[in-house]
Amino acid sequence: MLKYRLFIVILLIFPVSCNNNDSENVIYKPIGKFITNFTSDKNVPRQGILMPNTKAKIVINGDFGEALLDLEKFEYIWVIYHMNLVKDWEPFVNPPGTEHYFGTFATRSPRRPNPIGIALVKLNKIDHDTLFVNGIDAFNNTPVLDLKPYLPSIDYVKSKVNEDMEKEMGHHNEIMITTPVYK
Repeated sequence: MLKYRLFIVILLIFPVSCNNNDSENVIYKPIGKFITNFTSDKNVPRQGILMPNTKAKIVINGDFGEALLDLEKFEYIWVIYHMNLVKDWEPFVNPPGTEHYFGTFATRSPRRPNPIGIALVKLNKIDHDTLFVNGIDAFNNTPVLDLKPYLPSIDYVKSKVNEDMEKEMGHHNEIMITTPVYK
């Protein structure tokens, strides 16, 4: 209890500010980075959660370590990250396993105007400022922008329409799911 009271007193003395009022220029600073074995685009899973044995660490920058308080109580977390190796974007994408082109925003393609990735990962443990996770799809040294707990009551929606589109896009094809990304 003393720990929480001290935290509140610190916030009152040193309030946290976020100065992103400019809607034309949004600036984010990484809170940490992924440490993975994925160093080329030829070995990254298409969707990490579908490859649950992929392991990684997320090393949090010192300034943000205190914000990890209570995160270890969750088994799954969302990781929002910057796909820093993406060089350009395309308005239409032809996902593997389909002959159809879709608008980029209707796909999970990394080639986006703002290459922001999201991953639902299994949190195994936190040791100081390092998170040990499974089910990742990010390159080594990928900047991490934010962490959020996975909350089943609001993060899960059963939708037949979305399931049908997923099938049309080939995302239920076992070969597509397990084949690494190729450029």
